[in-house]
Amino acid sequence: MDPLVIVVVCCLFLGSVVGILAGMLGIGGGLIIVPALSYLLVHFLGMTTETVMPVAIATSLSTIIFTGMSSAFAHYRLGNIQPNIVLYTSIGIAVGAVLGAQVASHISGELLKNVFAVLVILIAAQMIFGKQKASQTDASKPALIGVGSGTGIISALMGIGGGALLVPALVWFKVNIRAAIGCAAFSGLVIALFGTASFVVAGWNASDVPPYSVGYVFLPATAGIVTTSVFTANAGAKLGQKANVKVLKAMLACLLILVSIRMIVGIE
Repeated sequence: MDPLVIVVVCCLFLGSVVGILAGMLGIGGGLIIVPALSYLLVHFLGMTTETVMPVAIATSLSTIIFTGMSSAFAHYRLGNIQPNIVLYTSIGIAVGAVLGAQVASHISGELLKNVFAVLVILIAAQMIFGKQKASQTDASKPALIGVGSGTGIISALMGIGGGALLVPALVWFKVNIRAAIGCAAFSGLVIALFGTASFVVAGWNASDVPPYSVGYVFLPATAGIVTTSVFTANAGAKLGQKANVKVLKAMLACLLILVSIRMIVGIE
């Protein structure tokens, strides 16, 4: 079978898993998409560790555009989008996402792989041990822009929507939890749009990308993941109503730690 076909079929399956986990646990798919897609591109399309990470991260961000639209609209209908919070956070996120994508496309693939793995381990630890606390300070405009910038940079470096980073940060500044989640949903869309565009520009003349790529975005993988994740997210949301979410998050966090350690050791 053609290696490209194998990758697309695997991405269809990957999208179904990502959709279920996103709907069930409220996480973005980038934490799973990036390592899985890196493996597929290395083993079936012959990419090297040095060149695969920008492609995997950019492609992950491109899939979040589609899931982010649906999530943001749902939270808007629920009244969870507070304009003053979203506006200033999004300004910082837009700038941070562009900067993060540029950094990711200009550092070595090996360093980017290790940075991704370490950040995933930290996020996984937060999922297991972290508690949402509030500071004594309300969210000022500079604070929101700063939080957004930091989230945008890290999210673009990792190819994630940023909810795992943004929600605890906003809650720290005494933003209502529902408003924080709604802001994270909208911000994921902003990160995806600006981050993907930046990766397209950065990789426009790259010669070491797979066929059917636009910049660093590998379109067949984007199409495969989005095709199934859009449908399985609803099923995941229904499962999340019945399952023990805390246990599931702990299990997922342990899996992410193992995957990250494997990435540090080597994905080839």
